[in-house]
Formats: sequence, structure tokens, C-alpha cells
Amino acid sequence: MPMDLTPAERMKLLAFVCTFAWTDLQVQQVERDLVMRIAGRFGLDEAELAQVQQWLDEPPFDEADPMTIPRRHRELFLEAAELMITADGEVTENEAEHLAMFRDLLR
Repeated sequence: MPMDLTPAERMKLLAFVCTFAWTDLQVQQVERDLVMRIAGRFGLDEAELAQVQQWLDEPPFDEADPMTIPRRHRELFLEAAELMITADGEVTENEAEHLAMFRDLLR
């Protein structure tokens, strides 16, 4: 993950990743691990980590408006969503549909 994101953009990316973890209505341990690995690479502070943990416990749907993603970071957000969707080794029809809609919104 590129480190040229601002702190707000990093949190927005993590909110989207968490939203995709919730697409099948349950967050698997492998998905939690992926989110925490990304958070670790970003070097989040305690408050930011606490926020990410909360998003893993309750979906951050209100935080995930695709139209707020800066154009220069859309491909990165899409790649992160794809990583999350495939993290548990199974892509459900619902997950595939959400990813396709996300892709369409970003283009």
C-alpha cells in the first residue's frame, strides 16, 4: 500500500476495506488479519486503531461513500476492496456484485 495517503485518506481506505469485509454480513478472522496488516503498514495511532477495531465490530457503511474517494486514489481503493473480497478464499455472489458496483462507481 502506498504511503502517500494523508491520515484522513488512510482512514477512509480502511473504512472501505472494513465495509467490504462486512459484505457477507460476517467478518472472518482472515479478513480481520488483513485489515490489521494494512493498519500496521499505515502506522496508525491508538485512536485510529480503536476506530478500525470498531469498524470490524460494526460496519462503517456511513463512512464509505465512493464519491468521496480522491480520483488519484480510486485504483488503490479498488485494489484494497478486491484484496478483502478474496481474503477468505471464497467470493460470494453478493460480494462479487458489491465489488462490481464499486468498480462502476469509481470509473
